[in-house]
Amino acid sequence: MVKFSREYEASIIPEWKAAFVDYKGLKKLVKRIKIARRDAAPLQLARREAGAGRSRDGDGSKASSGSYGFSVLDPLRALAATPASPTQVGDNDGDTDSLESDSGEPLRATDKHEQEFLEKADEELEKVNKFYAAQEADMLARGDALIEQLRILADVKRILADHAAARCRGRARLARTASSPPSVNGSNSGRHLLSSPFVASPQSMSDGSVEMQQARVAEGAAVAEEVMAALERNGVSFVGGGLGKAKKDGSGKQLMGRAALLQLPDTVRIDIPPTSPGRAALKVWEELVNVLRKDGADPAAAFVHRKKVQHAEKNIRDAFLALYRGLELLKKFSSLNVKAFTKILKKFVKVSEQQQTTDLFSEKVKRSPFSSSDKVLQLADEVESIFLRHFAGNDRKVAMKYLKPQQPRNTHMITFLVGLFTGTFVSLFIIYSVLAHVAGIFSSTGNTAYMEIVYHVFSMFALISLHVFLYGCNLFMWKSTRINHNFIFDFSSSTALTHRDAFLMSASIMCTVVAALVINLFLRNAGATYANALPGALLLLSAGVLFCPFNIFYHSTRYCFMRVMRNIILSPFYKVLMADFFMADQLTSQIPLLRHLEFTGCYFMVGTFRTHAYGSCTSSSQYKNLAYVLSFLPYYWRAMQCLRRYLEEGHDLNQLANAGKYVSAMVAAAVRFKYAATPTSFWMWMVIISSTGATIYQLYWDFVMDWGFLNPKSKNFWLRDQLILKNKSVYYASMMLNLVLRLAWAQSVMKLHLGMVESRLLDFSLASLEIIRRGHWNFYRLENEHLTNAGKFRAVKTVPLPFRELETD
Repeated sequence: MVKFSREYEASIIPEWKAAFVDYKGLKKLVKRIKIARRDAAPLQLARREAGAGRSRDGDGSKASSGSYGFSVLDPLRALAATPASPTQVGDNDGDTDSLESDSGEPLRATDKHEQEFLEKADEELEKVNKFYAAQEADMLARGDALIEQLRILADVKRILADHAAARCRGRARLARTASSPPSVNGSNSGRHLLSSPFVASPQSMSDGSVEMQQARVAEGAAVAEEVMAALERNGVSFVGGGLGKAKKDGSGKQLMGRAALLQLPDTVRIDIPPTSPGRAALKVWEELVNVLRKDGADPAAAFVHRKKVQHAEKNIRDAFLALYRGLELLKKFSSLNVKAFTKILKKFVKVSEQQQTTDLFSEKVKRSPFSSSDKVLQLADEVESIFLRHFAGNDRKVAMKYLKPQQPRNTHMITFLVGLFTGTFVSLFIIYSVLAHVAGIFSSTGNTAYMEIVYHVFSMFALISLHVFLYGCNLFMWKSTRINHNFIFDFSSSTALTHRDAFLMSASIMCTVVAALVINLFLRNAGATYANALPGALLLLSAGVLFCPFNIFYHSTRYCFMRVMRNIILSPFYKVLMADFFMADQLTSQIPLLRHLEFTGCYFMVGTFRTHAYGSCTSSSQYKNLAYVLSFLPYYWRAMQCLRRYLEEGHDLNQLANAGKYVSAMVAAAVRFKYAATPTSFWMWMVIISSTGATIYQLYWDFVMDWGFLNPKSKNFWLRDQLILKNKSVYYASMMLNLVLRLAWAQSVMKLHLGMVESRLLDFSLASLEIIRRGHWNFYRLENEHLTNAGKFRAVKTVPLPFRELETD
């Protein structure tokens, strides 16, 4: 049977760990009480036996005194027979601090250990109540705001739907009338008012007759008034709303309709973050429209697409999901703390035998807000009902799929497949090594063209497999240390990769690649003309699996990977999330992989596998320039992400400093390329200076900013105050390893005279060491991020609400 302490530690919410009952601390105090009572038991027994013996001696002495007279030991015996003090025998009347019941009656502990336990328990109870009250108030406020947002969305959607239907009926009537003016351009039919109510676009206002324009303006004004009235009914007030000046059309006529006089407010809009290029372009267009309106342009120009309404609805739905998740966590927080108090009080009453004190404290726990309040339960039921009605079409199965996603079940099949593929890979690799050695492929007199092909193809897939394997190790360590990586990366726990999945992917990749190399070697020995096309087929197979649209081979993971890569490649046009810049950092360690991919793509795309002219790619100037660009791209993408975050996060100078780190890495890489082309002493010193400066910059950022180390005021020497791993030497060893591996660039300065095989092996080893360094960096980077979230008690993501009232001057 698992001990409750272990079960409790495994069940608490990692981000709220500091707010839970310190069960271990209270358990230690109970053990102290038990040890103190055990040590005091023989002494009390001896005193009772001594007291009983003295009483018998007293009777005898009385008898003997009557016969033999007074004894000089009688005063000492009388003093020894005096009853012990209350604090020695453990009565409840000792002179110690006490708790008080609701009636004011003091509850005194028997000794200092019991009193210390009761004081500690009271402090823990107050801490739990305070945290629960704050979280409950926050959840209730979120619930009220979300319900208000949903009402606004429902009113606006109803108004827009009614007017869209009326507009369609009006167009149908106009179409049946031969003398009617032309209808509105169909390209604008999908645009609707939501943020600042509109009538039509400026282009449509300039087309058609004056009467048609007035009709459109009047129709839009009616929509505007209804939407504004709906927002006001829901508590959204308008600032600066009023009537504008009358305008004239091109013929000099004054448009005196209500819509022409309507000056729409700028203070209420749908706040959709520009997370994508489309949303960013829309936001830029809205800002330009607002500028035009301030300059006296048509007030009806502020229109948005229909998709903006859909984005608003999606944000509200995600906010409801986050709220429900928070309510579930708060219910778990309450139940675990109640169970912890119940268990520890049972232990306390067992060793202290203070039943009355324990009962009164148990009643105090039951009356506490975190135990007795039902507001969270009521709000959870209300959120579930609202989500079922508005976002799931009254289908409870669909609603529960989003509100309570099922966790994937662990099966032994994945473990079996990992072992199968690993064993197959080892066997095939041994076979390939023996065959290649017998054929003399990797000798100095071997086939140079084959060596180039094998090196690039095998190295590319080997580096991918190594990176995936280390990511699996990271997943295992994050799970073991209870680092909530799914919450940090905003991954769904039902579809996120586990460490077994990562190990399976790594083993299957290497098994497939080595099998292809063995088949290729057999075909070459058999004299097949299409033998060298097999690595190209392997590339096509890999691309096909990656872009496969069917729900097989980790479909959700592949889709997430492609989405993240899209966000990275199109930086800074997409909003930078944690997963985006984390993956971009991985790419900075995979520059050799990108260069292998360049060569392999060039080799097979130009069809040189038929002529074995592998030098046609490496000798061209375009190839060298592209290799130069590929070496810069990961650093460029990462720098652009830092600039995007600098603009979005209130001009945080740390983001600019972070961008400077990647710029320094680009400069150092450029100087090393120049030195490789012109190996002079001047450029050698430039390589040393630039690379040393970039390395110091990177090491400082790794240790201080990403890992949170080198804190001189920390209670852990040159680390940080909070550490997840118990063995501090691991942190120091990792820092030294990171320092050594950051100096791998020194190999480029050393002119080592190596053969082709040795040179390729050295390059592959250095690339592998950089990936290993990145694997170490990954764990400590996420550990620091997790502790930052835990320090702020962030266990649920905050979804920005779409409808908001803007501040005005």
